[in-house]
This record gives sequence, structure tokens and C-alpha cells, in this order.
Amino acid sequence: MDKLIIRGGLPLKGEVAISGAKNAALPIMAASLLSSGVHTIRHIPKLRDVITMGKILTNMGLNVAFENGNVSINSSSVSNFEAPYDLVKTMRASVLVLCPLVARFGRARVSLPGGCAIGARPINLHLMGLEKMGAKIELEEGYVVATAGRLKGASIYFDIPTVTGTENLMMAAAIAQGTTILENAAREPEVIDLANCLISMGAKIKGAGESLIEIEGVDELKPIRDYPVIPDRIETATFISIAGITGGDLTLTGCRPAHIDAMIMKLRDAGLVFEITEDSMRVKGPDRPIAKDAKTQPYPGFPTDMQAQFMSLMSIADGTSVIKETIFENRFMHVAELKRMGADIMIEGGTATVKGVRRLKGAHVMATDLRASASLVVAALKAEGESTIHRIYHLDRGYEQMDEKLRKIGAQISREKDSA
Repeated sequence: MDKLIIRGGLPLKGEVAISGAKNAALPIMAASLLSSGVHTIRHIPKLRDVITMGKILTNMGLNVAFENGNVSINSSSVSNFEAPYDLVKTMRASVLVLCPLVARFGRARVSLPGGCAIGARPINLHLMGLEKMGAKIELEEGYVVATAGRLKGASIYFDIPTVTGTENLMMAAAIAQGTTILENAAREPEVIDLANCLISMGAKIKGAGESLIEIEGVDELKPIRDYPVIPDRIETATFISIAGITGGDLTLTGCRPAHIDAMIMKLRDAGLVFEITEDSMRVKGPDRPIAKDAKTQPYPGFPTDMQAQFMSLMSIADGTSVIKETIFENRFMHVAELKRMGADIMIEGGTATVKGVRRLKGAHVMATDLRASASLVVAALKAEGESTIHRIYHLDRGYEQMDEKLRKIGAQISREKDSA
């Protein structure tokens, strides 16, 4: 296990190339199960979660090869319809193989998923949708066992928008018989990216990015051919926060500013200065940001995946901010670690009140989940002295070579083996 050692207090300047989006790459890789042949996907980030998905597909008999930011997946021979606990336990998105397996092969045995400990995040909506499409669902010793003939189109309403649920059932519907309607669907850019990929394979999908998606099932799909994954909007917004907290001047290339409008508006109000093009942006941080409130909401609102990083920025802001978490019930685990660095934060239920302080101080801190680990990096880059961030395997699940990218823009950061 590794740790990061960061000496903070330096304004960071330079250019950062944004990687492909993990949360788009994973469902697109899973979509390779829908069609026999060789699939090629570009702009794949080199991340633990992406490698785990590759191992899950390999375990099913597919041939998966990563090379130079691309992945080739040969799905001509699928010999195993199980996603085992040993692989699924580290990554909630592994459940994305469930619907493609049932849709194409009529069976699947998938371990209940793991991942970050930020809330229950049940998959009941996935299972409800599959049952409506004709699948039989059983739970056996921690596994979801699903069987079906050819799935049939259905009208499915989500009680709450679910990204992976929308993606899973959209893949199932792509080769189901008849038309499927997904109501109150997730609207995230990653959902749109999967839909565009499926359309490139021959799927008939209307309304992706809206709350109602209509999918007309087809008999078969073509393999994915040279499809590029969208840039990672959360990595983009994290580096914006880094520019803001360090008073830096960063140019982010290969990004999609339109995907983070809500974040940009909030940070512009906080004093950050933006120069934006269609696929890049320059961000200048202020001497000290202005405190602003935030409330996490489903897309296109303020993203829950940026709540922790935004809190780090607000911890040194001028004034008091109130941050409300409405998506996950256990996503304030980074607060105790930020307080070790001198942040003044009070928690009451799903609300954090952050009184900005002038200085943070380096400390030993522990990463508890993916976005919490990013928030500790953001804070450490501002803190006086040296910070050590333990358990950074969480960071490696979602940020491609973050320490190397930070080093190139002037950060004093090193990675070492962690004996603890």
C-alpha cells in the first residue's frame, strides 16, 4: 500500500491533460458483452477500477488488452457468466455486467457490489427493472442470480435517478424485444456517452440526457469500433479546486467545460477566474476564495463527487459556507481528516458548516474513499508544512497518475510504500 507525502503552500502553474472518464469507461467496457467480436475503445484511463473491470471480463472468457490509453476486448468467446466476489468487492460498478449478460445469454451470477463506504447504494432499482423485462431474480449467498429468455421491453420508473441503474437497463433494453421506456432516468454525461456508444453499435435510443429515455430493441448489435470515452468531469473539477486553493494558474486541456456548468458557476462566484473554450479552460485562483454554500443534486446540479473537494476549498475561504449532502448518507468521512489539518467544520445530519480559516497545517491523514482522498490532496497542497496521506489506493481507483500530473505543475509530492 502506498502513501503520498505533500509539502504544501506553493501556487501551482502549468498545463494538465484531463484523462478519460472512469464512470464512462466502465459501462462502455461492460457493453462489449452485448455483441460478439473485437471491440476497440479509446481514451481509457489507467485506473484500478478500469483494470478490475478488465479482470472481470477476462474471468468470463473475454480477451482484454490495454495499450497506450486504448483497450481491445474480444468477446467472441464468453465461457463464464459469473462476476465473483473477489473482484466485485472493490468496485460497485461491477454490477454493470449484470444486464448485458442476462440480455445476451439469458443468465448471470453477480456478487453484490462493493466500492467506497459512502452509503448503502442498493441495486434494487436495477433488479426491479430486470424483473419487469421478464427476468427471474434470486439472491443466493451474496450473489444476484438472474435468468431469462429474451428480455421484453417494459415501462420502468426509477423512484430516484440512478446512474448505474439507468446504464444497466439501457444496455438490457438495447437487445430486448420491443420498446423500453426509462422514466426519471439519470441525465449524467456518462449516461449519454454510453448511449452514444450503443447507438454506434446499432442500438435505437432516444432521449439520453433527459429524464425519459426510449429504447427500441434490436436483434443484435455490432462490436464497438474505435469509440473515444469522454473526458473525466470530476478530475477536471478537482484540478479547478486545486487552482483555487493554491492561488494557481492552470490550463486544463482535453476537457468538456459544458459538463460542469454548475461547478464553474459556483467557483466563479467564489472568486476563481475562467477562460473557457469548447475543450479546454484556463483557471486562476484568487488570493483567498469567497465562502459559498453548496447543495449536492443529481446532474445537472452540483455533483456529489465534488462535495469533498469543494469543502477543502471552502475550508480556507473568507467567510462561512454551508454544504448540504443530499445524495449519499455517509459522505462526510473526510471531515475528521480535514479537521486534523486545522479546518473548522461542524456536522449536523447531512449538513456541514465550514468556517474558513487562514491557514491549514500539514498532518498525517487517512483516505476513506475515492473523493475523500482527492479532498485531502487538495487541502494538503495548501497546508503549511508536510502532509502524509495514507491509503491512497482509493485515489488510484479514480485519478490517473495524479501525483505525476501534480509534480509537472510544480507540486512537491512523492509516493512511498506505507509500512502502516
